[in-house]
Amino acid sequence: MVVDGPDAAELHRWANALAGVARTGLGFTESTFEAERYEEILHIAADIAAAAETVDDPDQPVDPEAYVSTWKSMVSSGIAGYATPKVAVGAIVGDVDGRILLIKRTDSGVWLYPTGWADVGYSPAEVVTKEVHEETGVRCEVKNLIGVIDGLRAGFSRVPLYSLLFHCQAVGGELYAHPAECLDVGWFSPDDLPTPLVGYERWGTLAFDAIEGKSPAPIFDAPREPIWRSPKS
Repeated sequence: MVVDGPDAAELHRWANALAGVARTGLGFTESTFEAERYEEILHIAADIAAAAETVDDPDQPVDPEAYVSTWKSMVSSGIAGYATPKVAVGAIVGDVDGRILLIKRTDSGVWLYPTGWADVGYSPAEVVTKEVHEETGVRCEVKNLIGVIDGLRAGFSRVPLYSLLFHCQAVGGELYAHPAECLDVGWFSPDDLPTPLVGYERWGTLAFDAIEGKSPAPIFDAPREPIWRSPKS
């Protein structure tokens, strides 16, 4: 049986997982010997990350030491040094006509639901309402949590992150595109969606089921067995 090798997304996941173990170890260890071993793991992780970049673009080689420097700059002592995924939020906002609110992102030119990093001092639901209003001018009410997505596993992130996906209902505001974050913004029905629309095969049915009041079960990434094998394996 022929088994395909790991793709760039899987290599990035492995690299970030190893780097997370090493950074946490450096944050907690008081042993010089252990610190040296953790730094060695960082270099191995950096080689994997650089290889992943080469898979994406063979003509643009990446210096692994750039990864090592970045990761080492993140190391802190004790609890602050425990490496964990960043947290982001996403908003599936529906209106009374059953349409979904989408933005065209300035960083990639693709269409997606409003997203943003979770801010310190806000609950996830508070961040959602803030991000939606800032990016689109729409005011919304959070209804429920409908998904928790691992960005590395889903392949849409190069940094470890968990995205908390919320269903929201529009309650007011005036539609506009934030000039720094959106090239365009609009309301769309299921049969009139814009392109390119990223990840719709993953979240589309869930989104419109929520908007239509069907109360879908929240989605999450089920554990794999064994965990470190690619889904293709």
